[in-house]
Amino acid sequence: MTEPTKHGHFTRHAPKVADHHGDSLLDRAGVQITRAVGTMVCAIVFAALALVSLPDAIKGGRAPLIAWIAQTFLQLVLLSIIMVGQRVQAKATDAQTAHMALGIDTALDRLDVTTAGGIADLAASLDRLAQSSPRKEAP
Repeated sequence: MTEPTKHGHFTRHAPKVADHHGDSLLDRAGVQITRAVGTMVCAIVFAALALVSLPDAIKGGRAPLIAWIAQTFLQLVLLSIIMVGQRVQAKATDAQTAHMALGIDTALDRLDVTTAGGIADLAASLDRLAQSSPRKEAP
């Protein structure tokens, strides 16, 4: 985690990055397997593997063909494709969040520089104006 950034009267803390993959050997193995399975190359390999059994499923008739589609092809191929899609979406979300945080930091920096002095200057001008102008009595 980075150091907190001070903005005016409050402190903004940078979000924690979930990059911790566990400490045990099984945790690290799980992360590596997930990374390997979640690739388009793995999806293509799984598709080729599933297609090997397609002729037997076709010969078996309707029920074996439906079972092959549901149990073999969809589970093997779509697993990897969904994992790839989730990784791409996560990267896009991270980039959008970083961009939004940069915009917020820029706005807060501008507020710190211009608003505090601007409000104080405006209040002082209003006070001077109120003191210098003669008060009119209500009729």
